[in-house]
Amino acid sequence: MVLLADVVTTSREVSATRSRKAKTAAIAGLLARLDADEVRPATALLAGELPGGRAGVGWSTLAALDVEPAPEPTLTITDVDSVISAVRLISGAGSGQRRTEALSGLLGKAPTDEQEFLVRLLGGELRQGALEGVMIEAIAAAAGVPTEAVRRAFMLSGRLPATAEAALRGGEPALAEFRLEMGRPVRPMLASPAETLDAALDELGEVSVEYKLDGARIQVHRDGDDVHVYTRTLREITGNVPELVELVRGLNCRAVVLDGETLALDDAGRPRPFQETMGRFGAQNSRDLLLHPYFFDCLHLDGEDLLDLPLRQRLDALERVAPQHRIPATLSPSADRAAALFDEALDAGHEGVMVKALDSAYAAGRRGRSWRKVKPEHTLDLIVLAAEWGHGRRRGFLSNLHLGARDPDGGPPIMVGKTFKGLTDELLAWQTAEFQRRESHRDDWTVHIAPELVVEIELDGVQTSTRYPGGVALRFARVLRYRPDKDAASADSIEAVRAMLPGG
Repeated sequence: MVLLADVVTTSREVSATRSRKAKTAAIAGLLARLDADEVRPATALLAGELPGGRAGVGWSTLAALDVEPAPEPTLTITDVDSVISAVRLISGAGSGQRRTEALSGLLGKAPTDEQEFLVRLLGGELRQGALEGVMIEAIAAAAGVPTEAVRRAFMLSGRLPATAEAALRGGEPALAEFRLEMGRPVRPMLASPAETLDAALDELGEVSVEYKLDGARIQVHRDGDDVHVYTRTLREITGNVPELVELVRGLNCRAVVLDGETLALDDAGRPRPFQETMGRFGAQNSRDLLLHPYFFDCLHLDGEDLLDLPLRQRLDALERVAPQHRIPATLSPSADRAAALFDEALDAGHEGVMVKALDSAYAAGRRGRSWRKVKPEHTLDLIVLAAEWGHGRRRGFLSNLHLGARDPDGGPPIMVGKTFKGLTDELLAWQTAEFQRRESHRDDWTVHIAPELVVEIELDGVQTSTRYPGGVALRFARVLRYRPDKDAASADSIEAVRAMLPGG
């Protein structure tokens, strides 16, 4: 039986080293010691997540807890899992008091270091999807299976705990049992930025060049009349997008899984502001603002999984099932034709183009650089770490943002700069209220928050700097918008920031 103290010790070891190899070894060592019923909750804890997902506990509740620490470690992983599961089910009159009592009972059995770990866990400060890459390698090492087998199973399951359980229980055969399942979203394949269109074309060979829309990523599943729609972060939004459900039900097929983007258009057919599209995802009704889908990939069609087929064959399937809803694209274009499509995309109000290798299989994440995005300006998706109180006209508002890049080796986000530019009065009011709800701690000038909000930043470039721990700093950064469709695991890495250095 493994104690929570073992998880805390391992977490401390992982945080204390910059070596990816050392992080992997520490996590794998603990995973290999787990009993069968400990694998799922322990994997979640090691990844900085609550077993079973959020528990509905806010920082105000956590800040009010004042419990004497236990003298010795006795809490097991299953103890923690049981209490958190019970807290998640508390509802109704007096639920706040009952949550406080349950959490106080848990913390009362924990020494000081375990209390700190649990409070940070419950408050979201440990939840760092950037650790996923290290966790995948550690699961593979602990189970003695190829990393690629774990990575593929995770793409299809969408859940690290379930993937770890399969790997440690049954090895590679158990991982191979994961299939694309209707109604269970697949983790999306992502693109990495290219410096220029010509560079992307030279790198990838035969390609598809398609519009990069200023919309929101969607994945749709249809099995007969049963339709589900998911966001980039695998959140289901089926009930909020009835027009998309109706459209997918009308496609000429029995079963299909499509990857694409959706956006709201104005009367001239140009994209409405991104925030209006995202507003529909949380709405309770359509409010007459219709969303238009544009699909760019087909992962399953009428009983056949297509993930492992080359993109050119997946596009053939997409043409058969949804030709009228394909994203504007050109296959195997000349450099001139690709440049013309890039200009057409910008003229239509979109962000740029995507360049995709036609021989590439579908794989979650940015591995292999088979998909490249090309935009006319430099932008980065960064994680908000904190904000400073404003001065003058902005007095009383949280203004100057502290920005971090994702650490691909599983550490906390790496600070790369600050900015107060580009913030409208509306955004200032929103982030002042929202950041205080997500607050982890503060000092006289700064409110620090759980590292989970992603903001899109426009910048002139980057430069080397000793001011920030990543050795690089943003130049003339300004806020474009927040990205509620993305989580910390989707933010740009410190490697992507450093790649923007002159000559990088």
